[in-house]
Amino acid sequence: MNKKISKIYNNAKKYFGNLGWWPADSVFEIIIGAILTQNTSWKNVEKAIANLKEKRLIDPVKICKMRLTELSVVIRPAGCHNIKAKRLKEISRFIVAECAGVYSKLQKRSIGKLRGQLLNVSGVGPETADSILLYAFGKPVFVVDAYTKRVFYRHGLIQESAEYDEIQVLVHENFPRDTKSLNQLHALLVEIAKKFCKKNLPLCAECPLKGLLVRN
Repeated sequence: MNKKISKIYNNAKKYFGNLGWWPADSVFEIIIGAILTQNTSWKNVEKAIANLKEKRLIDPVKICKMRLTELSVVIRPAGCHNIKAKRLKEISRFIVAECAGVYSKLQKRSIGKLRGQLLNVSGVGPETADSILLYAFGKPVFVVDAYTKRVFYRHGLIQESAEYDEIQVLVHENFPRDTKSLNQLHALLVEIAKKFCKKNLPLCAECPLKGLLVRN
């Protein structure tokens, strides 16, 4: 059992406290956020979601009926708006076809089945699928992102070349596999990476993980 993940978690949690991710008013809003956050900051996602809310478009049926060009304009703040508009329509079609907005139908499906179905939706990769599984449907899966890779690599948990599934398995086998803990771990790693374990000029001397560092 690798205990370093728990040490990282405990040190980060002591510093940041409970972060309570993901901020949203509904399941579908979380799903929208998971699509829009691809390759952009959360601040930009918030602007796009605010636009959708203003036009009362947090609804898969309405998004399915919209013209692609119209949807693209609404979500422009999120960047890559033409591509993301297509992806929003694809995930909306999936939701309408599979559960007609009754999300409990999807929540009852096994992790493997639902993950496979999400990955078959155009524009949904492992990170997006797992974000939807964890945050929208409360499934105990760990979300791996660039922040996770950076923190784990610098603290000797993975090789720089480690693949998504390899990192996810490492966490699943060495950390409590419950939704609350995995939610918190992911959120803490993101905050550590943003505030201390930066891509360039990391603030190691000030970091809550000081003393656990292996690689610079």
